[in-house]
Amino acid sequence: MGRAFEFRKARKLKRWSAMSKTFTRLGKDIVISVKENGPDPSTNSKLRAVIQNAKAANMPKDNIERAIIRASEKNQENYKEILFEGYAPYGVAVLVETATDNNTRTVANIRSYFNKHDGTLGTSGSVNFMFDHTCNFRINKGGINPDEIELNFIDFGAEEVFIDGNDILIYAPFECFGEIQSELEKRNIEIISSGFDRMPNTFKEVAEAEKIEIEKLLEKIEKDDDVQNIYHSMKE
Repeated sequence: MGRAFEFRKARKLKRWSAMSKTFTRLGKDIVISVKENGPDPSTNSKLRAVIQNAKAANMPKDNIERAIIRASEKNQENYKEILFEGYAPYGVAVLVETATDNNTRTVANIRSYFNKHDGTLGTSGSVNFMFDHTCNFRINKGGINPDEIELNFIDFGAEEVFIDGNDILIYAPFECFGEIQSELEKRNIEIISSGFDRMPNTFKEVAEAEKIEIEKLLEKIEKDDDVQNIYHSMKE
């Protein structure tokens, strides 16, 4: 097993506080993908991926369809994706992915969270270089040999393939997402879900008392409605 496996094993998996938070996040993903490439999943690969993720999260079909219709309306504002970079206390690097319809509000909120919890909001590029931007695909392992998947998808950028419960996970660099998605679909391999991770190059060890302080900041950021994902370098 390689670095992606260890990262996933050690990482504190994202747990949204309520199902409505998950649906809100997915709804924003739908709006962004529809605004970029249209409402037809057959011609919009990004939208296909979001729909797969919505189904995996048990988002009702009617909710998905309504979200696509709303996203297609001219008066529906688009969301701007903004990446915030900074440090939590004790030198732990933090990346915050947001999707917002009010940039001023989001910047002010994220800055206040860092300030109130003894963190530091950095400038663009100050932390991002410490993380590898990766993509991942979850497929059902029924009747599929993980070793064959790894061998067949190396040419499309796959760097690591491993079993996760009843599924197979494929990890690759961020820029390989489109090619792998296309090849999986061409081979009629069902994609259960897909997504992106920002994997720290190195982890920062902290004491238990320090960890509690850091998690207060992370939890505060996570509760913000504009926040989509948080990544950090703290060793779990």
